[in-house]
Amino acid sequence: MEQFTRDGLTFDVIDSGPTDGDVVLLLHGFPQTGSSWSGVSAVLNEHGFRTIAPTQRGYSPGARPRGRRAYRTSELTADAVALVEQLDRGPVHLVGHDWGAAVAWSLAASRPDLVRSFTSVSVPHPGAFISSMTRSRQLLRSWYMFAFQVPRLPEYLIRRFPDRFEAKLSSGGLTPEEAAEIRRDVLETDALTGGMNWYRAMMLGAPRDLKRRVAVPTTHVWSDADFALDRAGAELAADYVTADFRLEVFEGVSHWIPDQRPTELADVILARIASVSG
Repeated sequence: MEQFTRDGLTFDVIDSGPTDGDVVLLLHGFPQTGSSWSGVSAVLNEHGFRTIAPTQRGYSPGARPRGRRAYRTSELTADAVALVEQLDRGPVHLVGHDWGAAVAWSLAASRPDLVRSFTSVSVPHPGAFISSMTRSRQLLRSWYMFAFQVPRLPEYLIRRFPDRFEAKLSSGGLTPEEAAEIRRDVLETDALTGGMNWYRAMMLGAPRDLKRRVAVPTTHVWSDADFALDRAGAELAADYVTADFRLEVFEGVSHWIPDQRPTELADVILARIASVSG
């Protein structure tokens, strides 16, 4: 599979590994594309798994609708559902990082029939995230989410000073090469506004989603050098899972876990998969 479609939108997909292997669906975050999973995918492929890493709504050239309402979590989740159904390979092992984790939490909670195991990376359940704002420094860490609500201005500033944004990404844990890839694939294309719209649609979600629990065996991965996410949210995530839950903490790792520690993250994913196999 190189692409899939939904409601007139066409999404690019990186499909790697043995075609007959069990499927691991990898959902990327902001401001990246499906290629951000390349290191993790390589390890999973070596273990016989087929990895599917879509470049999601707002990022794929053929899937950049206008307006923030098109980026509600319900729409992002429906995209993932359509991909799983078009694969027609039964329930998948689900993994999401950053905003991709938010979509994955929604998918695992709303369609457990499509998910065999779930590994969330960095971003906890939305209910845990909101709760952490009153129990930690999470509200202060999330200042940029509110700044991104301003129409057009964030995109203008980032495009006006791309070197500064690229340097910020590098100082946050990405290599210069990875930061340059984001600049080329996201900042210098129309994908930037689409990525921003994920934030601008945050307030349009249904309140019930903050309480909906996950009945799928789940591992949450958090790193203690994450500039954006406090430990409180990671610990509260357990309250929103009714199945087996594990918290894995990576020490000395920034927010960009799939990029910085692909092998270690793949090992955690494999352990979660093994817990539901056999």
